[in-house]
Amino acid sequence: MTCTIIDDEPKNVRVLRTMLEEYCPEITSISEATNPQEGIQVIRQFKPELVFLDIEMPYGNAFDLLDQLVPVEFEIIFVTAFNNYMLKAFKYSALDYLLKPVNIEELKSSVKRASERIRSRNINHQLDNLLQNFKKQNDSLQKIALPSKEGFVFISMEDIVRFESSSGYTFIHTKNGEKFISAKNIKEYEDILPDSVFFRIHNSHIINLHAVKKYHRGRGGYVEMIDGSMIEVAIRRREEFMKKFSF
Repeated sequence: MTCTIIDDEPKNVRVLRTMLEEYCPEITSISEATNPQEGIQVIRQFKPELVFLDIEMPYGNAFDLLDQLVPVEFEIIFVTAFNNYMLKAFKYSALDYLLKPVNIEELKSSVKRASERIRSRNINHQLDNLLQNFKKQNDSLQKIALPSKEGFVFISMEDIVRFESSSGYTFIHTKNGEKFISAKNIKEYEDILPDSVFFRIHNSHIINLHAVKKYHRGRGGYVEMIDGSMIEVAIRRREEFMKKFSF
């Protein structure tokens, strides 16, 4: 998980960061802010999966911050020095909280619960994506889950221009110019992509046939894609490629 700590006391931030680094291996990166406005900027920049949020701060409270980020797309653990009836409301609303000074065991338990909620949310997104794909007859309208810093991004296959293999990774290029990096090799993508839409034109490239702009003759030839990229057609794949366009 990626997380952000928002607390107006730098000492509290340092202590919590140290505890997370030492006792919570689920946390892979930590960003910080010391007031609500800075917190909003940090959250928008780093898009954390989990936010540790102090309730009372000099220039606004936690709820002022959250009001500006609706819909909230991260898990929240409130951190507060106030032990009163409000904490019951957090508990019954399935929100989590920690009392200052933070207890290590309670911190570990809260992080574990947040991790489970994030995992559950991601699984539900994936299942929903799978069900939607089953309902769609047109392969090009299906979606594929691509990795991102926050978890997964679901992209319509029709929005993908090409898959490019490099150094064991796969770079996915989209029509709007975005580029995603996946640890899956290109063969894994070849196996799951619909061959009515995508074609392995070269060892290092799978292209969206609907995104081909031009074909240039040559020994094997090369294609010009709608994103301006020029991709060689492997000689042994040329004939099959031409058949895709009824040549």
